[in-house]
Amino acid sequence: MLIGAVADDITGATDLCLMLSRAGLKTLQVIGLPVPEADIAEADAVVVALKSRTIPAAQAVAMSVQAAEALRAAGARQLMFKYCSTFDSTDEGNIGPVAEALMNFTGADLTIACPAFPATGRTVYKGHLFVGDRLLSESPLKDHPLTPMRDPDLVRVLGRQTDLPVGLVDIGTIRQGADAVRAAFDAARAHGQRILITDTLEEADLLTLGAACADMPLVTGGSGIGLGLAANFRDSAALRPAPDRMPAPEGRAAILAGSCSVATRGQIAKAQAAGLPSLAIDVAALAEGRQSAEAIADWAIAQPADSTPLIYSSADPEALSQVQSRLGREASGALVEDTLAAVAIRLRNAGVTRILIAGGETSGAVTAALGVQLLEIGPEIDPGVPWTRSLSDRPMVLALKSGNFGAPDFFLKAWDLLAPEAEHV
Repeated sequence: MLIGAVADDITGATDLCLMLSRAGLKTLQVIGLPVPEADIAEADAVVVALKSRTIPAAQAVAMSVQAAEALRAAGARQLMFKYCSTFDSTDEGNIGPVAEALMNFTGADLTIACPAFPATGRTVYKGHLFVGDRLLSESPLKDHPLTPMRDPDLVRVLGRQTDLPVGLVDIGTIRQGADAVRAAFDAARAHGQRILITDTLEEADLLTLGAACADMPLVTGGSGIGLGLAANFRDSAALRPAPDRMPAPEGRAAILAGSCSVATRGQIAKAQAAGLPSLAIDVAALAEGRQSAEAIADWAIAQPADSTPLIYSSADPEALSQVQSRLGREASGALVEDTLAAVAIRLRNAGVTRILIAGGETSGAVTAALGVQLLEIGPEIDPGVPWTRSLSDRPMVLALKSGNFGAPDFFLKAWDLLAPEAEHV
């Protein structure tokens, strides 16, 4: 195994798998613990998807170290800790505590923190994170229901999460090439710095950083840096092209959207305008027993067999705030996740084999309910989002989309990349 990664949520893990697969590495995604070592032995890269972004830091640390131990035991040459390209976290963590624990585990005296993913508009300049042309603190992420991001200075943000000294490698150094970046690493060590935020404005910067980090036992960041790390193995004879279509078992399709992001709400609106049958989840009605997972699933099953029913709980920030004030933030989120997970089970049992899921927490809940643990990576739908195929006795194809990712027509065009299994026999 060339690269073993620990990801703090499921859609972020899928995103990283896509980057590694695009670079030609045979990549598998493992969902949750334990890691089935026998099933991953032949992979070039393995990404373990945890649901650890918003749990208590001590639990996130324990799960992450356990995953890292399994990856190291399976032969991983380099470890990576993957988190969101918008650095989703709180002042307590979990990025800092997990990074610190994995540094201790690997014996790393220095690592980088590179969340940037320029292909999706996430860039870092002078240590400040931008979403598109807006500072993180002025983007929709400032209103994230679980991890509102209101400080764009990542040196400052990470410094509040760890006792390790945090520094910066700025864009001027990166543009001088990998040797200059390695020299900056040495200078940082001499000054006692342990974690370095890295400026990144375009894909070429990721390749420079990847080359500079080739011998680093642990790298942390978003999926973009995975592209840079994978490039270190571009001369390997075993590299293979990423697939352009994915075989899909016969069956029906559905969309489950639990994200409240601006991007997902726009995708819902576009799908509704195109005529997809849709049903909104009413969280208050769920809490009061006036709506149920059984009734929601029955509605979807009753739609025409050739349609793609859309079930969504995505609300605008004001409506979401009202629900959270009544039920509590964690309780309302868990209610939606549990409901969509129960809906997914009923849909699978009714013959649905293709599901597009929007939202990291929703994706984690649904895949756990379906018992999915191993995924192979298929073609890219939009930057950061591929189709995946479960490796189990009941194969399904799943698209696990971060709430913030995807073009407005994502829910409509994704299906064009699937093909009947018969074409691949």
